[in-house]
Amino acid sequence: DKCGVEVIQSKVRRYRLGHIELSTPVAHIWFLKGVPSRIGTLLDMTMRHLEKALYFESYVVIDCGDTNLKEKELLTEDEYKKKSAELGTRFKAGMGAEAIRELLRRVDLDVLSKELKHKIRETLSLGIKKKLTKRLKVVESFKNSGDKPEWMIMDVIPVLPPDLRPLVPLEGGRFATSDLNDLYRRVINRNNRLKRLMELKAPSVIIKNEKRMLQEAVDALFDNGRRGRVLKTATKRPLKSLSDMIKGKQGRFRQNLLGKRVDYSGRSVIVIGPELKLHQCGLPKRMALELFKPLVFSRLEEKGYATTIKAAKKLVEKEQPEIWDALEEVIREHPVLLNRAPTLHRLGIQAFDPILVEGKAIKL
Repeated sequence: DKCGVEVIQSKVRRYRLGHIELSTPVAHIWFLKGVPSRIGTLLDMTMRHLEKALYFESYVVIDCGDTNLKEKELLTEDEYKKKSAELGTRFKAGMGAEAIRELLRRVDLDVLSKELKHKIRETLSLGIKKKLTKRLKVVESFKNSGDKPEWMIMDVIPVLPPDLRPLVPLEGGRFATSDLNDLYRRVINRNNRLKRLMELKAPSVIIKNEKRMLQEAVDALFDNGRRGRVLKTATKRPLKSLSDMIKGKQGRFRQNLLGKRVDYSGRSVIVIGPELKLHQCGLPKRMALELFKPLVFSRLEEKGYATTIKAAKKLVEKEQPEIWDALEEVIREHPVLLNRAPTLHRLGIQAFDPILVEGKAIKL
């Protein structure tokens, strides 16, 4: 009542996300440095040029107007001043993620898709054809998903629930903490400093430097060491970012989920299922029931077959006929990940639409 904090069960600390509202937009490093770079491919810019624009080394032309400049052309500080004096407001150029977002916003996916298809048909060079096809693939992916290209630039970043980045008290009044807390702290400090500098109307050179530092802090939070210097602790150990927690042998998938008996995974023999489509897999009924149990419980409650979770549990234990209908509804459009050990490359683990089958084997 005094401090305005909601009185609720402590378990929300394991799943309720927070967020940080950023003072300036920043690019998501996965879309910038992925292979291929989604931002670079969509804008048809090289990684070197993109980084120069994003990290405040050069200006990028957003709108060339009636001048002899080209859209997405890079200008140094001196060139920009010279052109501004010469051309005034006849052209528009910018720096950082704001400029890149403006360029992404101007991309018309339908028009670009038609242009690329036409160029692919017309060109004879295999190299150019390959490059255009790669670009078309990214454009089509955006069209099919309904996502907008400018969403690759963020205004808000999510904050992991506190129980997933704990602060553990040790003897002698010291604390052991998750590396993520350090990375979030850097983002918050730089964001607050930038906000204060913008309110004080600080010189543009200071603002630019602070924006670049905020971009670097967010990069380190999502994927430490992917670009530039690796952030380290006082003992010279690299800080573990969100990507490090997911990827590799010690990551969440391979360490905690695959090849282990946990609530959200199961293992079985794989057999052929010729009647299935390429994107489908046959999932044994009993395995599916175990995997989707919590969802089946709530579906049984919704449909009025059970009044409480306890009653729904009893229905599932007795394997009443209505539970299979509830399970069918739950798994519809709910893909599952299949992994075939050893997972040596990305094709070792793929997502499929599950189809309920009798027996105990997974069908493919």
